[in-house]
Amino acid sequence: MTRTTDSAPLPGPGREATGPVQRAAPGRVRPTGTEHHDAGHDSPRSAGAGASEESVPHPSGVHATARIRAEHNGRTTTLPLLHSDGPFHLRRLRCHDERARVNVLGAMSAPLGGDRLALDITADTRARLDVTTSAATIALRGSTTDPATYDVRLTAGKDASLIWLPQPLISTRGSTLHQTYTVELASTARLVLREEQLLGRTAEPPGHLTTRLTVRRAGRLLLDQHTAYGGPAPAWDGPAVLGNHRACGQLLVVRPDMTVLRELVYLGDDPEAGSAVLAPLADSSALLATAVASTPARLRDLLDTALAHAEGTASPAAPRIWSPR
Repeated sequence: MTRTTDSAPLPGPGREATGPVQRAAPGRVRPTGTEHHDAGHDSPRSAGAGASEESVPHPSGVHATARIRAEHNGRTTTLPLLHSDGPFHLRRLRCHDERARVNVLGAMSAPLGGDRLALDITADTRARLDVTTSAATIALRGSTTDPATYDVRLTAGKDASLIWLPQPLISTRGSTLHQTYTVELASTARLVLREEQLLGRTAEPPGHLTTRLTVRRAGRLLLDQHTAYGGPAPAWDGPAVLGNHRACGQLLVVRPDMTVLRELVYLGDDPEAGSAVLAPLADSSALLATAVASTPARLRDLLDTALAHAEGTASPAAPRIWSPR
């Protein structure tokens, strides 16, 4: 499936960083990388304040990879690895229903042109992990015309549960961003993945944004989807794709106890404001909701409604893998 989005230019913004910083290249200031290893489930300790080699700024942008790993210790889920890097600052949140929770904070403006950013998130066997972001990710034009890349790698092991609910990605005028999601699931793993894109800020055309979502379950391809928005992608704002809508997104729910959904579920009674469709994939353990809307609030409402429908297909005896705030 190929969708497509537009663009126009901003002055190249500077980077603002909080916390301890190190200067590694002229004109570039970035926070130091930090890595936390837990001996138990509640007492992180810093393994050093030096930046990792991956995050050393490059003349054409910042290269950074943040890592999260969750494990089950027989009683609850622990976080033996929290590695902050580049613009990603990882903050541990209070556990809820034996689920470990992590919030990804932005420590500097990113991604800019030329940046190479990655998040590597793993829930090992029987682990329960929720990850979200504190604010929207804003793709901006940098001092170079090179595209930025943002790679998210999600892995869930046997009987693990992984929920990834980031805030929206905003594609601003003049930016170019290539985003990829690579998901590897064990046959008994559960996943909730939501992604939302806002195409341009108020009264602003978007930049060029491409996204690719590749999901494998037990080593077999479950979903491989590519979307493209903004020039030079053709017809992205035509009536067959987005029309006048500038907010779009999708929700993927995977779990082995799913009851087969035999018909498409259409959501939204006002097509001008937005609508969504919830559809089963070839693998009966997966449902995919795709939505377009005129506002971010409407988009979130459609995806939340789709999630409620998806949860209704689970076995009554099965534990919920989603809990409200």
